[in-house]
Amino acid sequence: MICSRAFFSSSIQESTQATLAQEVKIMGDPARPETMRAVQYSGYGGGAAALKYVEIPVPSLKKDEVLIKVEAASINPADCNIQKGLLRPFVPRFPFIPVSDVAGEIVEVGAAVSEFKVGDRVVSKLIFWKAGGLAEYVAASESVTVALPAGVSTVDAAGLPVAGLTALQAVRAIGTKFDGTGSGSNILITAGSGGIGTYAVQLAKLGNHNVTATCGARNLELVADMGADEVLDYKTPEGAALKNNSGKKYDYIVNTTNAGKWSAFKPALSSHGRVVDLAPNLANFVASMLTLFSKKKKLSTVLLSLGMEDLRFLLELVKEGKLKTVVDSRHPFDKAADAWEKSMSGHATGKVIVEM
Repeated sequence: MICSRAFFSSSIQESTQATLAQEVKIMGDPARPETMRAVQYSGYGGGAAALKYVEIPVPSLKKDEVLIKVEAASINPADCNIQKGLLRPFVPRFPFIPVSDVAGEIVEVGAAVSEFKVGDRVVSKLIFWKAGGLAEYVAASESVTVALPAGVSTVDAAGLPVAGLTALQAVRAIGTKFDGTGSGSNILITAGSGGIGTYAVQLAKLGNHNVTATCGARNLELVADMGADEVLDYKTPEGAALKNNSGKKYDYIVNTTNAGKWSAFKPALSSHGRVVDLAPNLANFVASMLTLFSKKKKLSTVLLSLGMEDLRFLLELVKEGKLKTVVDSRHPFDKAADAWEKSMSGHATGKVIVEM
């Protein structure tokens, strides 16, 4: 009987300790605030003027989530397009806190989280239809979160998830290898000074490609400094025709702007050349259908599908100094509307960052 009592007493004690341990894990920082500031909008359209600051509860966590104290958030054109109604009427649910790319410090972890702990610095690619990035805190699934290597800033990391992964997917789609074994191709990257373009130029050069890039006159030197072998001002006759100095046709064209047209790309391609279109307009979408089974020139659309292992790869490149996040501008949280407006203008050089 004494043994039974001791056994049950021990079991109850172990169970209580396990429960307390779990509660401690969920609680994280005892100084966790109850409310936070966030930026949201309540309907389609309206641009920067429709963004409103609100005081709302700090998100509660599911068991597989971490709570991130956001230090930097990166605005992508897709964020603005969702506000414009790109996915109407399905996305988003209002009121909506936009922005999916965030980096910061974990202040709380859910009971089932195994990879992270309080104090870890991370970057997360939030689910776009839920978003939540323009806020002081955000709950993120462990599955969409990656630890920052030592020496990589939250600003540099926040630029990577959408733009960096899209650029990586594009250059991989043309057979790029990063182990030094690739022979390289003659490629063109449009809008080489944009968020995706700046990453694409650097990644293509790491893959031993000969890179020509287009951009505006003010960014010619910047794109050349990123490694482009030749840079074309898209407003000049040569730039509009996509003609490089050598006169060589392109094996691949990576298109990052919705202003790009198949009618302009086709004459610039080699006989078996291919366009990888990251921002297809209607005409290019039709061209992708018409050339789907072509054995010669063709256009293929690409949608982002890379995951966290690929994000780790990009972070390592940043850590090693092989890849750089080009920052157009950094805006304090109180000026998030200015950042939104800059992104909507379509003329950002690299990434637009909001810092909390």
